[in-house]
Amino acid sequence: MEAPESFLFQLGWRPFFSAQLSPDDAFYCQPVRVMSVHRGTVTILGEGVDETIASNLPVPGGPEDRPTVGDWLLIDRVGRTIMRILDRASLFKRPSPGDERRVQLIAANVDTLFIVSSCDQDFNLARIERYLVLARDVGVRPVIVLTKADLAPSASDFVEAARSLQPTLQVELINGRDRDSAAHLSAYCGPGETVALVGSSGVGKSTLVNTMTGSDSIATQPVRESDGKGMHTTTVRQMHRLRRGTEPGGWLVDTPGMRELQMSEVAAGVAEVFDDVVAITRTCKFSDCAHADEPGCAIRAAIADGTLAPERVERWRKLDTEDAANTGAAQIRRARAAKGRKRK
Repeated sequence: MEAPESFLFQLGWRPFFSAQLSPDDAFYCQPVRVMSVHRGTVTILGEGVDETIASNLPVPGGPEDRPTVGDWLLIDRVGRTIMRILDRASLFKRPSPGDERRVQLIAANVDTLFIVSSCDQDFNLARIERYLVLARDVGVRPVIVLTKADLAPSASDFVEAARSLQPTLQVELINGRDRDSAAHLSAYCGPGETVALVGSSGVGKSTLVNTMTGSDSIATQPVRESDGKGMHTTTVRQMHRLRRGTEPGGWLVDTPGMRELQMSEVAAGVAEVFDDVVAITRTCKFSDCAHADEPGCAIRAAIADGTLAPERVERWRKLDTEDAANTGAAQIRRARAAKGRKRK
């Protein structure tokens, strides 16, 4: 039987989390990790714990004060109730589609983000950039994983296009159904490490998880031939265990396909993904330049001389504007929530 420290390490426990425990916490509570989230319950795993419990917190808080997959919780040793969520090393979230007043939590405490896209009509640079912004904003390593390499007549074109987004970007080209092809992705998923997969429906995330875990536990569906779009196969965010031979490996988090990915409170991520564009804006003649018809606009000059592609500038402008608008809405939402809690 593994020592508690070893078991927690394999789950992803690290000094960042242990530093948050007081002596009383260590005596009365124990840490567990959220393996999956359901309506009103969470499945947790810890030393001597593998069960499903109610997901309600003792003191309800704001929209981010609820458990999501990958979270570390402190639970009461006797009653198995949640005492609190430990501070997160990273958190992926987005405004809920169709309701800007709510936040949808995607995954917490992730070390690497696999941005999965397929080598077909699903491939979309603007969508990949959105995921890159999320990863860069929270300080998580992004890796572009291009699937269905066996079906593309010229898969190298997709690799070149993906790498054009950032010079140091890691891009992996694989056949998600071939275990040997996907095997080198395990290098990103060592013991205690957590990798989340994101991408639209039909790109092969569930197939990839099945291949890497050596299982067929996750159902998969074919994409429509007419437009290459897939059906939502994954409906629950869940952590899956990897193995390296007979040794335990890291964890994969499969997430439902996202047709809509709005940006909110990711200004740092936008600035990093578009650092070349942002650097040029600083040389404009006027600090409040809108990069339209103003004299001395460095952005328009860079487009004219071929330094910047106009489509990249337009994608930056769209994301920057979207983030500013949604960030303002998020601040209003939090202020209203805080006011509501004070009234209670």
